[in-house]
Amino acid sequence: MTQFDLIVVGSGPAGRRGAIQAAKLGKKVLVIEQGKRVGGVSVHTGTIPSKTLRETALNLSGWRERGFYGRSYRVKQEISAEDLRRRLIITLNHEVEVLEHQFARNRVQHIRGRASFVAPSTLEITKDDGENLLVTGAGILLAVGTKPFRPDYMPFDGKTVVDSDELLEIKELPRSLVVIGAGVIGIEYATIFSALDTQVTVVDPKGTMLDFIDKEIVEDFTYQLRDRSMKLCLGQKAEKVERLDSGKVALTLDNGRRITTDMVLFAAGRMGATDALNLPAAGLEADGRGRLKVNPETFETAVPNIFAAGDVVGFPSLASTSMEQGRVAARVAVGAIAKEPQKYFPYGIYAVPEISTCGLSEEEVKERGIPYECGIARFRETSRGHIMGLDAGLLKMIFSLKTRRLLGVHIIGEGATELVHIGQAVLNLKGTVEYFVENTFNYPTLAEAYKIAGLDAWNRMGEIKVG
Repeated sequence: MTQFDLIVVGSGPAGRRGAIQAAKLGKKVLVIEQGKRVGGVSVHTGTIPSKTLRETALNLSGWRERGFYGRSYRVKQEISAEDLRRRLIITLNHEVEVLEHQFARNRVQHIRGRASFVAPSTLEITKDDGENLLVTGAGILLAVGTKPFRPDYMPFDGKTVVDSDELLEIKELPRSLVVIGAGVIGIEYATIFSALDTQVTVVDPKGTMLDFIDKEIVEDFTYQLRDRSMKLCLGQKAEKVERLDSGKVALTLDNGRRITTDMVLFAAGRMGATDALNLPAAGLEADGRGRLKVNPETFETAVPNIFAAGDVVGFPSLASTSMEQGRVAARVAVGAIAKEPQKYFPYGIYAVPEISTCGLSEEEVKERGIPYECGIARFRETSRGHIMGLDAGLLKMIFSLKTRRLLGVHIIGEGATELVHIGQAVLNLKGTVEYFVENTFNYPTLAEAYKIAGLDAWNRMGEIKVG
């Protein structure tokens, strides 16, 4: 039986960052990955594939240039599923090579196999050839991620009714697509396929979507989707999904509406990939969605030497926050001091258009009873926006009238997930509206929208603090 200072189960963002952090502290680290290659869901079926698919779709379809050349403009007239996969494979190979090099450079051992608990500090690794190994760790970090939720009533076949993992393996692009689930994953894929001129319908039993995003941003987003003929069947549930002899799929909604489509993507939630870990042997229990409860500051589970990080612990389920969770958990697990993370982190939705947000939404500010004012800039108001042919997109900032500090920044449009970091820095440094009014931004850039929005708010606020 081999002893390690830290055993990490899973090599996604939380696992790899935790493993490398512990190794940099001089600890003996083992990473166990059940997939064919390291990288986890993030590299192989989640973050990197969906964003690569998005970028490829926008490039080949000529989406970004249609503001100048019209909606019929195309870079490639006939786009195939193989066109999308070609770039995806190149990107994934690069990501895996980088990760393997990081493990080698930091002397992190990794082994392919399925891990399950034998005792709170002991794991059994079952390799593909049937060989079993026992390893023990002073600390264990569970970073197993999630897998698509696949209810029994959904007739999955990997071709016409698929989950978000299977979508990456399709052989032909559908002419029509119904996405069940208006969460982040469903909306991202729905808008990507819409950019490829697939006729897309989104179905969700909730009457709203993306509730954690500022309502004004969601309203603008909804308008853009409907403007390009996407159908949003919100507040409607798919009661029956059946494959037809014609090769198509028929959905019957709870209001009696019937939709026939080439393909259905079921993207209504994910499950923590904990079912194979034999958690009871470690004294742990997952919730109904396979997730683990942890201390939000240390990421320690109910068992003192076992930690969990990443999507398996639930919200916010972002690659960026998972990395930080893994780093903090690893430091605590090996007895090192872990600094408290910054209060504000950015949330990115890689839809078409992008949405990114950091800090409080206007609804949250109202709930807290904070006197506030907003400043808004539309991308078409910037010179760079005109150069890029943008007729949509906006940046919204919320400021306290009492302290004049920035409370939240919310962006929709081209480059939103890049632009948000300026607002994030000002939030964490407790900056005020004066920063945006007095600062110099490169010209012409979309970042200039910060100055326009800052001036908009400053004009409304006046120079005197309230209170």
